[in-house]
Amino acid sequence: MHASRNSGTVCWLRADPVVAITQKNARRRGTVAAGLGVGQILSWGSSFYLLAVLAGPITADTGWPGSIVVAGVSVGLVVAGLGSPRVGSLVAANHGRTVLVASALLLALGLAIMAVSPNQWFYLGAWAVLGLGMSGGLYSAAFAVLGHTYGASARSAITLVTLFGGLASTICWPLSSLLVNEVGWRGTALAYAGAHLLVTAPLYALTVPRQTMAPAPVDAGLVSGPAAPPPAASGWPMVVLFATIATLCTSITALMSVHMFSLLAGIGIVGAAAVALGATVGPSQVGARAIELLIGRRHNPIWTLLIATLAMAAAISFLGVGVLAPTILMVAYGVGIGLASIANGTVPLALFGQASYARIMGRIGLPSLLAQAAAPIIGSALIQRLGPETTLTVVGLVALATFGLAVWLMVHSSRGKQQGPSSPDQNSTADCPRASSGATPA
Repeated sequence: MHASRNSGTVCWLRADPVVAITQKNARRRGTVAAGLGVGQILSWGSSFYLLAVLAGPITADTGWPGSIVVAGVSVGLVVAGLGSPRVGSLVAANHGRTVLVASALLLALGLAIMAVSPNQWFYLGAWAVLGLGMSGGLYSAAFAVLGHTYGASARSAITLVTLFGGLASTICWPLSSLLVNEVGWRGTALAYAGAHLLVTAPLYALTVPRQTMAPAPVDAGLVSGPAAPPPAASGWPMVVLFATIATLCTSITALMSVHMFSLLAGIGIVGAAAVALGATVGPSQVGARAIELLIGRRHNPIWTLLIATLAMAAAISFLGVGVLAPTILMVAYGVGIGLASIANGTVPLALFGQASYARIMGRIGLPSLLAQAAAPIIGSALIQRLGPETTLTVVGLVALATFGLAVWLMVHSSRGKQQGPSSPDQNSTADCPRASSGATPA
């Protein structure tokens, strides 16, 4: 025990047990986040990013129409979106680990069905099964589990998971290419199915806790605990506002990812120059997430959202009108989408608290995933009707509107905002000044 003096009063803190528990919990969070992160690499790489490498070989080997082959991802995203609210409810009922393990098994099943598909209809059915796995295995579910498990302490873990997830294409695209060359596209699908059975599912089972590790705070209008209902009616406008922002961000990202080279060609950037520009996006988003991991605890997550939406809006808008060097703008775009993924998980936790977080994430996932499925199709229609340059301008205007909504969210949340949920470590010394030997939650 030691004393801490403030304004002439003495408050005795049992520092050593508090520090020991805090450090143990921080290490535990790191282990859970790392396990989820490895799972995210395999889950994204074997679903959302899979056809970037396999679409060509599948079409060449089977003769199925290319549009049908590529439509598989859209089928998966639609199914994932429809299943997202149910996933959020299951996580809120303390079934997070079961959801994650089941997602890995469903991804394995869907990939196995894909590998033996005799025709295009079985192939699309495989993507429907993959969609069920995606609903419980991508960011929304992982964030829901972390937020529900650790409460306000989950922020750094969420950021770490996105840092892993940002490496999915970097790792899985070369791996998929190697596997296709060695065992063909069907063998590649089976290899990923085996990876989920032997790596992802056991990793989730061993690292993800069964129960919450932080008590849910009692927020105004909310009932704490795993069975807490959604926010009261007065809170839903904020949920809808943030869901709109998140949906627009994911729509822009999906559209730009699919049509990046067509849009760059529309402003005169083609060939090796376009490839070099596109290659800056991945490192930029990973770098932005690494910086957020280091300094994120020093500011409100809404600031991360503001920076993300501003970077996306400025980059796309200026790229469309030819302002600033394209390399600078593509780096800014990468920073924007990198931070937006983090904000999608951390802002709802800061706004709505632990009690309703998992359910809200499930509901936000519905429009977001459906928009990801529709955005590439909308992008194709815009390019055909308006041309690449005008399409880039339209997307830039949508990004600017998204930034405006983020500003509105910040202003609205600051009016009469009560203090957000505290971590257990903060609660333990809430009535005393912070001792120098205390630790801030990671």
